[in-house]
Amino acid sequence: MTTNRDYYEILGVSRSASGDEIKSAFRKLARQYHPDVNKDADAEEKFKEMNEAYSVLSDADKRARYDRYGHAGLGNTGGAQDYSVHFEDIFEELFGFGMGGGSRAGRRNTPRRGRDLQMSIPLTFEEAIFGVEKEISFERDETCSTCSGNGAEPGSSIKTCSTCGGRGEVRQMRQTFIMQMVETVPCPNCQGRGQVIEKLCRTCGGRGLERKQIKKKVSVPAGVDNGMQIRLPGEGQPGSNGGPNGNLFLVVDVKPHEHFQRKGEDILLNLNVNIAQATLGAAIRVPTVDGEEGLDIPAGTQPGKVFTLRGKGVPRIRQSGRGDQKVIVNVEIPSRLTAEQRDLMEKLAETLGTTPKPQQKGFFDRLNEFFGD
Repeated sequence: MTTNRDYYEILGVSRSASGDEIKSAFRKLARQYHPDVNKDADAEEKFKEMNEAYSVLSDADKRARYDRYGHAGLGNTGGAQDYSVHFEDIFEELFGFGMGGGSRAGRRNTPRRGRDLQMSIPLTFEEAIFGVEKEISFERDETCSTCSGNGAEPGSSIKTCSTCGGRGEVRQMRQTFIMQMVETVPCPNCQGRGQVIEKLCRTCGGRGLERKQIKKKVSVPAGVDNGMQIRLPGEGQPGSNGGPNGNLFLVVDVKPHEHFQRKGEDILLNLNVNIAQATLGAAIRVPTVDGEEGLDIPAGTQPGKVFTLRGKGVPRIRQSGRGDQKVIVNVEIPSRLTAEQRDLMEKLAETLGTTPKPQQKGFFDRLNEFFGD
């Protein structure tokens, strides 16, 4: 299914919610609306809806596209959309054991990939056009420098847990709404580690990981646009039990330029010329991202006329060549005239006539035709 409701509204979280908040909200709703628990007629539909919302908001790449473009941003990503959530995880969350019979504690010891991170990378207009090497700074977990990842204060002992015998799990009786069953759960004495630490590490509190500030140089390719993402493999949170690290996603944030605008691979420039230049024609210099370029304005140029400077636009990502620069001419009417200028304009007006002529197409009509809006 595909819903048009706001995914944040479905899970009952704010748009600034962290990944942990989103996960917690989903689990709470899963316990409430799972069809095996809730027999209401609409429970299954609500469960599918929140499943879809969670599959998008828990994925850094999908969430970034959804935040920027809404549901439309998920419709064409080069393949089918994955709105699936592992029902084994949900079943385990509800009943405390896996559908395949494996315990939660046992599954804890399987290698798990680290979580993805996401951050914004601000760029100037020119940096986005030509590419740049930037130094970024972000936080992530790293192996604790004090305990080397074992969670124990140096010099303190680490002993096998006497409660679970080092297995990290114990068996207990549990009554569900269906039946009474024996389940395997994480050992309450060692929290599933199988070991008991005499004194927890003062730096990481027994986690084996500490938060560190990471600095890294990143090469931003030429031609990136606002909202695009740059993936840095393996630069996210560390994996557990030998699993791989997650990725770091850099979301491009291009600052507006004073003169230029971007439309796809083209750069747009609105250029004012005076009435004499438009009427008589002129050879002028116009700014581009590469420096000034010559442009001939023909006599009789009308407002809204678009001139093209080939190859002065945006470099094509993963392709050769560049787009163009489009120069849109605006005829600037003087708001103040000297006595001499006024006299000349009055003489010109006498020769041009004074009868207004309605236009078949106006300035904005021509612009809309050109840009396809």
